[in-house]
Amino acid sequence: MNFRSTLYLVLAGIFIASLVSANLIFQKFFTWTPFGLYTFEMSVGILPYPITFLCTDLISELYGRKKADQVVVAGFAASIFVLLVVGIADMVPQTEWSPIGSETFHSVFGLFGPAVFASMAAYLSAQIIDIRVFHFWKRLTKGKHLWLRNNGSTIVSQLIDTSAVLILLCSSGVIEWSKFFTLFQAGFLFKVLVALADTPLFYLGVYALKDKVQKEADV
Repeated sequence: MNFRSTLYLVLAGIFIASLVSANLIFQKFFTWTPFGLYTFEMSVGILPYPITFLCTDLISELYGRKKADQVVVAGFAASIFVLLVVGIADMVPQTEWSPIGSETFHSVFGLFGPAVFASMAAYLSAQIIDIRVFHFWKRLTKGKHLWLRNNGSTIVSQLIDTSAVLILLCSSGVIEWSKFFTLFQAGFLFKVLVALADTPLFYLGVYALKDKVQKEADV
């Protein structure tokens, strides 16, 4: 297997791992006040999720839109598979000596179904839009201004993702509507800051890898 194929598998693997882990850990919420400027109240599921957009932006830039779309579909399939596995694990009876009882397990994973449905609906919309906005800016700027398509696509898609998933979670009763604005504001601001912060990583990845990936594609 050449470097081009290996890198694609690694990026796809990180993408899917980030997506699935975000869905698994979402029920814990935390507060964070960086430099005392603003207090974030967010689900821990938001921590790995922005990595998915960095991965799709790198794949879009290095491999094209078709490969990025394939990763999004693979992530969706992986999430559905994990949803089924967790659902079965939640239903099977525990042994008397099980370190984790059924009630404890259910309290952690019992809302996984409706939450993943909300997450997947928002995920598909956001990722599809992210990829298409990315390539729109790439065509418009004729391949220049990496920062614009990286941040422009992510910010637009994260706005859609954050609002969509919270609307669905509140509508299904997983989260109270009174928490909507606080979680939306904190979640979207956090994602925008992460998008800006990962711009150097995007530049580094593109400049370090693009020539080698394209060279092997021409062979």
